[in-house]
Amino acid sequence: MAHFKTTGPTRKGLGNSVSNSKSSLAALTLGAIGVVYGDIGTSVLYAIKEIFGSGHVPFTHANVYGVLSIVFWTLTVIVSLKYVVLVLRADNAGEGGLIAMLALASQAVKDRPVLRKWLLVLGIFGTSLFYGDGVITPAISVLSAVEGLEVISPAFKQYVVPITLLVLLALFMVQKRGTGGIGKFFGPITVLWFLSIAVLGVSHIIGHPEILGAMSPHHALRFMWQQPGTTFIILGAVVLCVTGGEALYADMGHFGKKPIRLAWFSIVMPCLTLNYFGQGALLLESPEAVKNPFFNMAPDWALLPLVLLATMATVIASQALISGAFSVTKQAIQLGYLPRLNLLHTSEHDTGQIYIPFVNWGLFAAIVLAVVMFKSSSNLAAAYGIAVTLDMLITTVLTFFVIRYGWKYPLSLCLLATGFFFVVDLAFFASNLLKLFAGGWFPLMIGGVVFGLMMTWKQGRTLMLNKQQAEALDLDGFLASVFLMPPTRVDGSAVFLTPDTGTVPNALLHNLKHNKVLHQQNLFVTVLSHPVPWMGVAQRLQVKPLGHDCWQVVIHYGFKDNPDVPKALALLREHGCELQAMTTSYFLSRDLVVPSLGGGMALWREKIFAQMHHNAGAAAEFLKLPSNSVIELGSQIEI
Repeated sequence: MAHFKTTGPTRKGLGNSVSNSKSSLAALTLGAIGVVYGDIGTSVLYAIKEIFGSGHVPFTHANVYGVLSIVFWTLTVIVSLKYVVLVLRADNAGEGGLIAMLALASQAVKDRPVLRKWLLVLGIFGTSLFYGDGVITPAISVLSAVEGLEVISPAFKQYVVPITLLVLLALFMVQKRGTGGIGKFFGPITVLWFLSIAVLGVSHIIGHPEILGAMSPHHALRFMWQQPGTTFIILGAVVLCVTGGEALYADMGHFGKKPIRLAWFSIVMPCLTLNYFGQGALLLESPEAVKNPFFNMAPDWALLPLVLLATMATVIASQALISGAFSVTKQAIQLGYLPRLNLLHTSEHDTGQIYIPFVNWGLFAAIVLAVVMFKSSSNLAAAYGIAVTLDMLITTVLTFFVIRYGWKYPLSLCLLATGFFFVVDLAFFASNLLKLFAGGWFPLMIGGVVFGLMMTWKQGRTLMLNKQQAEALDLDGFLASVFLMPPTRVDGSAVFLTPDTGTVPNALLHNLKHNKVLHQQNLFVTVLSHPVPWMGVAQRLQVKPLGHDCWQVVIHYGFKDNPDVPKALALLREHGCELQAMTTSYFLSRDLVVPSLGGGMALWREKIFAQMHHNAGAAAEFLKLPSNSVIELGSQIEI
């Protein structure tokens, strides 16, 4: 690679464009409220209900104070301190999320290959768990909102599941149209939701203002000291109040740190606190309201509008997770952990708005299964928590390696900063393990299946590449021998896509064998993805002249870039190699994977990999090659 040269003008990534955007801070803050905080904002629907509805907490004045204090300090420690203050600082070129954190951590320990390998496995496992969360959260959110109909009249109970499924079906059906049209309503609707829940809370706090005393940590500490066993058990329900905390970090690239922090401290945290304490005041006054304290806070005339508003809020919260699933899938494809999938852009202006049909309908099928299996938000609450708390643990571990080896902070400070959060996350995770057989297995099963597929694809691709490298010819030596007695040269340019630089593509061998000609210009192109969000155009190409109008080209992309090979190759004109669209042909090898005994993986995994490879989306479409200029030549590879 020492002989390569980079070319192209400089381009700024999305992280920089956020800070330089003409959009006002208020507009970005409004957008953050709609997208980032929809999930955590709807947790008021079920968190308190599940804590007291579990039957583990005796209904006393002191216990209500203790539980509210635990909820308040859980929000403070996990969301305010961990995510808003600490984790948001770990941006990768302005981007956030577990894959961005993984990229930072792996880069920080690149001189420790064994540690780097295990961190990659840990990060990919955490990414896989996101899909389990992406199934449970829409199911429990929408179901808990529609269950408000039962408060209006018990007769509506039989319609809760069908209405929930219809709402979810409508949500998934509009995904292919993109969220650009309806997205502008997300912020205002979610702000209305937060103001409404704050008003509901205040209406009950007025009758019992002393309930605000539960903000004092001594109530939480006294509860934990007097009832350690009960505290451990209810942490599995308390964690419901921080659902969506990961979204704070994942959506940083879209809004920036300041709007996310401003939205949390000015709107979201105060409104959530007022509502939770309002529910506590209601329970002090009417213990029987524990069946559904949130909807029992509202007067009868406001119940139906509140159910409709709650449903809209939960749909918005679900939309954020669905869009997140699309983005995570695209990033995993770019990093080589999933096969190419059919990916559609739903906006001409925002490249981040994408739609992946397979992921969309796969999520919908799993969510329908969850709703039909569990039937109520209370049952789903038993399934919720394990995947989320495990993700939180993984984020904390990766944060340690980023601040220790990436930022070079002192070891004692790193252990102090992340050790505290690790203990808190571990306590929540251990408590949620109690729900493993009550439903916690469901999101773990989904995450485990996705993780297995990701690792199978990654290992299978490595085996394929090793096999190809072992059998490949050296490109420089091959071209030297070819030009001793050169074949007929024909007008135009040939672009040979190859996974490895410096080796002869199979497509070239087939072309020479069958057509016995060589194009006037020949480009040997390798597309590489890197564990950074964006690669500027200045780093897009590496070019090495091979002589005889032959060029070796490496195209670099980040995991959030959209590959476009023709657009990247247009930069070659600076090197005197200009491609004409009408006379350029793209040659690809279409490999058929043949599983075999004694290969690098178990035979059943090789068969799964072969099927995934067979069903992978077309490389030409993924790389945006012109369909009328693509020639695919097949070959078999035994792994």
